[in-house]
Amino acid sequence: MKALEMHKIRKQLIKALDSKRYEHTQGVAYTSAALAMRYGEDIRKAELAGLLHDCAKCLDNEKKINICKKNDISISDAEQRNPFLLHAKVGGHLAKTKYKIDDEDIINAILYHTTGRPGMSLLEKIVYIADYIEPGRDHEPNLDEVRSLSFQDLDEALLRILEDILVHLKESSKEIDPMTQMTYEFYKRKQSEE
Repeated sequence: MKALEMHKIRKQLIKALDSKRYEHTQGVAYTSAALAMRYGEDIRKAELAGLLHDCAKCLDNEKKINICKKNDISISDAEQRNPFLLHAKVGGHLAKTKYKIDDEDIINAILYHTTGRPGMSLLEKIVYIADYIEPGRDHEPNLDEVRSLSFQDLDEALLRILEDILVHLKESSKEIDPMTQMTYEFYKRKQSEE
């Protein structure tokens, strides 16, 4: 990814996102790059995945559903009831079609940044975590601890975020996406085996 292409994508995102979402996106790109430096991932790939992770966030729910139907993107029962969750799937699609990204790892980092998945790649973990800890965030549970942990042990940070999200969703009686639960169980099992 050349700097000029990254600049072009930023200009497109400024038009596609509201100012608050664009600021968050910049924070995730920055944090993804920092985590990539720490863990030996490609810095430009991490920055680009962070930059594009919410590229579909500001589309209205009806448009997200229409894009899914038009492009044979599956919609789970949880997503049907909560179409705002589709922004990750639609974002992966837009990364390919609108932003011309052909790197599957970048696309998967966008696709799984809300739920995670069992067996995540390093880049997927980085973007998932960066979305949670970026500098503009201030209301997530245990944020200071998770930020520190993120630069010490990526898998521990991932598991802690998943635990905190599941507790929050249960306490607020919000629906839990089955993939988030599966991801948590996978990494909890992995931790106990180590």
